[in-house]
Amino acid sequence: MNNERRKKLKWLGAQIDELAVLVEEIRDAEQEAFDNMPESLQDGERGDAAQQSIDYLDTAIDYLATAVAEMESAAE
Repeated sequence: MNNERRKKLKWLGAQIDELAVLVEEIRDAEQEAFDNMPESLQDGERGDAAQQSIDYLDTAIDYLATAVAEMESAAE
């Protein structure tokens, strides 16, 4: 791989890292909202929906980290 493509991959990796931070912030806010719900709501549909969203966001964060790692490997 030439230097120009390596630079592009590194730049894209940095952009994805920034997006991952934003997704983490949203996930943390959702987790805080869930934690502050009364237990009766946590155990109901609203709590289930919040927990599912948190799980999806965790998965998205993992995928973003994997994408960055794969691009770094490709740029080596």
